[in-house]
Amino acid sequence: MPVDVAIHPVPELAARFAGLVEASSRRAIAERGGFSMAIPGGSAAEVLLPSLIPVSIDWSRVAVFWVDERMVPPGDPDSNFRLAQAAWLDRVPIPAERIHRMRGEVAAPAASQDYARLLREHLGDPSRLDLVLLGMGEDGHVASLFPGHPLLRAWDRDVAFLEDAPKPPSRRTTLTLKVLTAARQIVVFATGAAKADALRDALENEDSELPVALATMGAGPLTFLLDPAAASKMQR
Repeated sequence: MPVDVAIHPVPELAARFAGLVEASSRRAIAERGGFSMAIPGGSAAEVLLPSLIPVSIDWSRVAVFWVDERMVPPGDPDSNFRLAQAAWLDRVPIPAERIHRMRGEVAAPAASQDYARLLREHLGDPSRLDLVLLGMGEDGHVASLFPGHPLLRAWDRDVAFLEDAPKPPSRRTTLTLKVLTAARQIVVFATGAAKADALRDALENEDSELPVALATMGAGPLTFLLDPAAASKMQR
């Protein structure tokens, strides 16, 4: 797969991300009439999503999905939806019916089953997103897929529920590797020296079992947006 590793200070990474989304959206709208993207929570959402506000995109044709969600109400401080809403969604004219949040307030595992049906309804079967943004934890986890977790082998479903996430809150809904690896384009964002070891393993070890390595083994274009500290242990 084509891999682009961009190493810059965070403001430049945000600008690079905005350019990637603009180009991807224009291509998808021209080819398929719409653009679908899945977003995370955490620093990736907080830092990168605001960069999209001034971008020239036909927002009426953008559909937003989430890579994972904590099982909390949408107004809860831990909600990934709440973060995206404050950082970006409330400031761009995406139609409400094209914003597809994971329902963290419903009884689990109904949330994962509902979201799998929603993906098939809007993206077809198999479900294929145009662009996926992933943040990465210090342990190499992406979405709510953690190292060594059984869900890394859940290729039989698009969305999964877990109640034993090693980071609180422990109850979450997440896209699986089946959907992530099928994306037409993936962007991974990571900053800070604490993530350097995981990034080196994911990018330089062909046998890496880290979730970030497994999630980015699809055929579509792949971009890593890294600050110098995160990239500090890479050999290339």
